[in-house]
Amino acid sequence: MTTVIETIVVDDEPLAAALIRSYVERTPFLHLVGEAHSAEEALELMKGHPVDLMYLDIKMPRITGLELARMIPQSVKVVFTTAYSDHAVEGFRVDALDYLLKPVSYEEFLESAMRAQRDMMPAEESRIQPGGHLLVKSEYRLLRIPFGDIEYIEGLKDYVKIFVAGESKAILSLMSIKSLEDGLPSDKFMRVHRSFIVNIDKVRVVERNCIIMGGRAIPVSDSNRKAFMERIEG
Repeated sequence: MTTVIETIVVDDEPLAAALIRSYVERTPFLHLVGEAHSAEEALELMKGHPVDLMYLDIKMPRITGLELARMIPQSVKVVFTTAYSDHAVEGFRVDALDYLLKPVSYEEFLESAMRAQRDMMPAEESRIQPGGHLLVKSEYRLLRIPFGDIEYIEGLKDYVKIFVAGESKAILSLMSIKSLEDGLPSDKFMRVHRSFIVNIDKVRVVERNCIIMGGRAIPVSDSNRKAFMERIEG
C-alpha cells in the first residue's frame, strides 16, 4: 500500500465536487487522483490511475452512484455523498465505508476519512520514549518529537492533532488523547479541557477562560481552571 490513500471525487454537480476536492487536498493522508462529473468519466479516469477510495454522489444521470459502486473493483472503497438521506440504507447495501449528507463540513469529512484510513490501513501506534521524546506514526512516517517542541495537543475522537513549534501544520495520528495524557510527564503537560493538553512551559497568554497559543484560543474547562491557574501562578 502506498503512503497515501489514492482518492477520486465523483459528483455531477461541479460545486459539490469542488468542495469535496478541496477537502481531499486539505487532508494529508489523501492524494487526489482526479475529479469526475459522471460515472463514465470516473471509469475512464480509473483506467490509468490506481484508486483506493472514491467519494461518490448517489444521484447522478444515466449511471447512478449506486450503480457505479457495483461496477468498480471491490478493492476501491466508497464513501457516498448525497443530499438525500433516504439513500443511506441502500448505500450501505453496496458495502459503502461511510455515508455523508450534504452539505458536508470539513470536520465531518475528516472524521469519515480517518475511519476510512483505519479500515484500509494497519493501525497506527505511538508511544512515549525515554529521554523526553514522543514517537509518533503519522502518514506512514515515524516522527520523533521532543517534548519541548510540543505546544499543545487536540483530541478529536479516535485521533489527535499534535501542534509543534515552528510547524505550520499539525501532525495527525491515530491515538487517543487519554493515552497521551497518561503517558506524557505531568510536570510539563496538563489536560486543561476534554479536547486539549497543553505544554505548561509554552503558555504565555491567558485571557479569561482561554489560553492564547499559536493564534488560537484554547478553552480551559471549569473543572481544570483552579489547578491550571495554580500551575501558572506557582
